[in-house]
Amino acid sequence: MGNTFGTLYRLTTFGESHGPAVGGVVDGLPAGVEIDQAFIQHELDRRRPGQSALTTGRREADRVELLSGVFEGRSTGCPIGFLVRNADQHSSDYANVRDTFRPSHADYTYTLKYGLRDHRGGGRSSARETISRVVGGALARLALRPLGVEIRAYTSQVGPLALGGSYLDYDLDRREDNPVRCPDAAMAARMADLIAQAKADGDTLGGRITCVISGCPAGLGEPVADKFHARLAAAMLSINAAKGFEYGDICQHLDRRGSEVNDLFTSRDGRIRTLTNHSGGIQGGITNGEDIYFTVAFKPVATLLREQPTVDTAGRPTVLAMRGRHDPCVLPRAVPIVEAMAAMTVLDMLLLARGGKLF
Repeated sequence: MGNTFGTLYRLTTFGESHGPAVGGVVDGLPAGVEIDQAFIQHELDRRRPGQSALTTGRREADRVELLSGVFEGRSTGCPIGFLVRNADQHSSDYANVRDTFRPSHADYTYTLKYGLRDHRGGGRSSARETISRVVGGALARLALRPLGVEIRAYTSQVGPLALGGSYLDYDLDRREDNPVRCPDAAMAARMADLIAQAKADGDTLGGRITCVISGCPAGLGEPVADKFHARLAAAMLSINAAKGFEYGDICQHLDRRGSEVNDLFTSRDGRIRTLTNHSGGIQGGITNGEDIYFTVAFKPVATLLREQPTVDTAGRPTVLAMRGRHDPCVLPRAVPIVEAMAAMTVLDMLLLARGGKLF
């Protein structure tokens, strides 16, 4: 239970951080979608560990194997099973947490729920599970590609360093020009220096990722309890270390009146458009055809490479000094995960609106 995402487009994931492999099953992808395996691998490469000095030193190729549901380069409409094998586990790095709880981690709550836990890298609670989400999201993006739906996320804040203005002020195609995945080169350099310093200190940093969905059809969302932004929020908050979700920019204008921030309408070529888009492309829980933009807040990684007071499984006070390879900041690698969850949400809601068919 709890391992499946979606209603008509469904992704079920499996596997642990230090097990033989992680993988998943995608069900509900319509038949006939062109499966660009190079694109799927590219998305995994954006998420994989060891891609820069700012990430964990774990070295994984993260090569995806598609096991079913694809014939002659196209989806068959049947379940797509896939696998990504683990190769560079250092399970001995976690020997000292077998009987100790890492502060602010899932160690304690998993033990409460299941009566046991896989202490090697956090087991199922590890962010390595997000590999499966990236594959599911890449498949969803391939289905959305002919419809002109584009999804672009970027790092907008690391610690106290935050981009000003809106997404319209930046060339989002430049976000892959640096390892932080920030579209502003000067700010990206400052963010990289801050992450490097935190890593040297054995500490971690949080921040925000902003995402923009362009070309999303109007009319997606199911009133009242299944609103588009509610689905989007649930998708984002299911990502490891995600702690906050905000769409549009109304929260930045809570000191202003409605007359100053209401989205006003205009008509161009017979099509109704909004003059402003404070509501982030969603009104009444239903998409209005404008850009959908939102921000996800991520906490600093819980695993620190420095001494911390904690307790063992018997409740006795102790001091924990973690070893191993860990991200000092999840944001650079979380960008493709945010995009993947957004893509799956859009495709699922689109299939719901169209009775399970894209065309």
